[in-house]
Amino acid sequence: MKRHSLGTVQRSRRQSLRASAAYGAVPAVLGMAYSIGTWDDPYRLPMLLVTAVMVAFAMLGWVAAGRIARTRWWIWIQLSAAAVNMAGSAALGILDSGVAGPLGTFIPLSVVLLAIVTPPRAFLVTAGLGLSAYTSVMVLGDPPPAGYPLVHGLAFACVAFLCLRHSAVLASLRRRLADSSRTDPLTGCLNRRGFDERMAAELADAERGGKPVTLVLLDLDHFKEVNDTLGHRAGDELLAWTGQELRADLRTHDAVGRQGGDEFAMLLPGTDAADAEGVVERLRERLRVCSPASLGSATFPDDARDLAGLLLVADQRLYRDKAARVRRAPSAEAVAGARDGVRPSGPMAAVEARERRRHSIADPGWMSITQTVVALVYVMLVANDHVHRAGMVALSLWGFGTGLAVVLGADWLSRSRLARPLMLAFAFSAFVSCAAIATLDGGVDQPLGVGVLISIPLLMLGMRPEVAGPLALAAGGLYLLVGLRVGDASGWYLTVQMLGTAAAATACALQGRSAARQRRMLTRLSRVDVLTDVLNRRGFAERFAAEVADSRRTGRGAALLVLDLDGFKLLNDAQGHAAGDELLKWVAMTLRSEVHPHDIVGRLGGDEFVVLLTDGDAFDVADNLRTVLGARTGASIGVAVLDADGEDFDGLYAVADARLYQQKKPAQRYVRS
Repeated sequence: MKRHSLGTVQRSRRQSLRASAAYGAVPAVLGMAYSIGTWDDPYRLPMLLVTAVMVAFAMLGWVAAGRIARTRWWIWIQLSAAAVNMAGSAALGILDSGVAGPLGTFIPLSVVLLAIVTPPRAFLVTAGLGLSAYTSVMVLGDPPPAGYPLVHGLAFACVAFLCLRHSAVLASLRRRLADSSRTDPLTGCLNRRGFDERMAAELADAERGGKPVTLVLLDLDHFKEVNDTLGHRAGDELLAWTGQELRADLRTHDAVGRQGGDEFAMLLPGTDAADAEGVVERLRERLRVCSPASLGSATFPDDARDLAGLLLVADQRLYRDKAARVRRAPSAEAVAGARDGVRPSGPMAAVEARERRRHSIADPGWMSITQTVVALVYVMLVANDHVHRAGMVALSLWGFGTGLAVVLGADWLSRSRLARPLMLAFAFSAFVSCAAIATLDGGVDQPLGVGVLISIPLLMLGMRPEVAGPLALAAGGLYLLVGLRVGDASGWYLTVQMLGTAAAATACALQGRSAARQRRMLTRLSRVDVLTDVLNRRGFAERFAAEVADSRRTGRGAALLVLDLDGFKLLNDAQGHAAGDELLKWVAMTLRSEVHPHDIVGRLGGDEFVVLLTDGDAFDVADNLRTVLGARTGASIGVAVLDADGEDFDGLYAVADARLYQQKKPAQRYVRS
């Protein structure tokens, strides 16, 4: 079971608490300005006192966020703060003009703001608080126009739900990206980054609780010979089988990671040195069938008290095990048995390309559908005899149809270059339709006037600011135009509604930008090899597919180079894994410096690198790389040319791998220290 560090969790909680405090201050500040600006109206002093309490409470929440985040009651404190905010907003609405007054949208607006920072289950409590507060304002405040509470309640509920859904989708995407960034794509085990993070967390827990933790390192016997005699594909299948067998032997709180190449590590919390001996022997017997291995273990706190010390002790014992055993490479039959024994793993929490974009495109469509359904409900139930009923129905049906078209076509739009102009046209149509409906209904202070502004926060949450920003300004301009030309909405009503929407839109934009920054970081981590900083297997496969598609479209050539370092295993055995890691980093840096910037370098695992060339003669490049790398290590390089040798990665890889082994000679297998 993978766990994030305590510090990361607390930082996330602190950010959520501070965001809630900041968003809770928005209605308080607007209410304070409104109370002062309309001082001659009744109840302004108690309204000012209410807003002062709300501001003070929000400031206290901001300052104490770090301390609250460290308690187990943080979510209840956050919900209590939301309750105070709702109660204050309800008091302001009751003291002013009810739900149809300038301050009447504070409660539903607060629900929308909390939807983007509150966990989904906790948000149900927030929504219940908002509903209770809004109902109290509707009952105790001034009577609203017919249908006003119905339309505003449903409309804000829809946008809050869509914001909550969008935030949940983004959270799921980040979670799956985080898992992907910590998982080795070949074996399904933790990669080096993920294992080190898990090890650090377990050691911290063990030090606090005084419990033992055992680290087991294992190295497959003569794995290099499998690659050299049967090919890298057979070696990959053997590694996949090994990872499968190691994971099958785990308890729920254990962890297994692939450190690189044929090196694995296991983490056994709660296992002392005596029990570790039994685990090591059980693992040895389990792997003996297809991939015999040398193993070494170290236990906290008996052998060392930090990760570096445990690794050193376990590595020393592993090499003593190597020296004490007669090691043989697995036979071809054993490797074939491993291939047959690899079971298809369950579907990983994959991150589909364009997933975020597809959701961001579909959400405005859903917003249009829900808005128009609310408008139709209002027309049918409340305004059945309205003079402009037919026009409002026609515009609502248009908005419903265009929104449905966007939802149904979201997948196609996410892959199309026409997505931006078509979505801009849709947004323009939706805002103009809402403004026209508000005009027919009698102005923005009437029930359907809310439609002009209400979708802006969702747009800012899901779309890029450079696209959503101009749309939001255009919608605000339309709202102001209708408000000044149609009906009798007060200046304060227009001001408070626009500023409240602007605050919500800003909050959503900041949340969206923060989520995008995390996605970019996690996406890079999930596709980059932690040791060498070149693309890993997953990242190279994605870039390969994109570059080959572009090469076919533009007519450019492409070639795949597969590189294998000669004698790398001997270096690891003679000088230790640290020396091997340093050489791998040098090779990766050298490859990137010797090929063109638009060529792609990746590490598939161990000492196996790949390069996708999109320019120049591939065989000349291979000769040059062999010469340059020869300064420190011998290297065998196989070349396969797109279309001439294969049409996809698997075909090119098979040809390049075969050519790589044709040029190998025992005399060339050396590494210079």
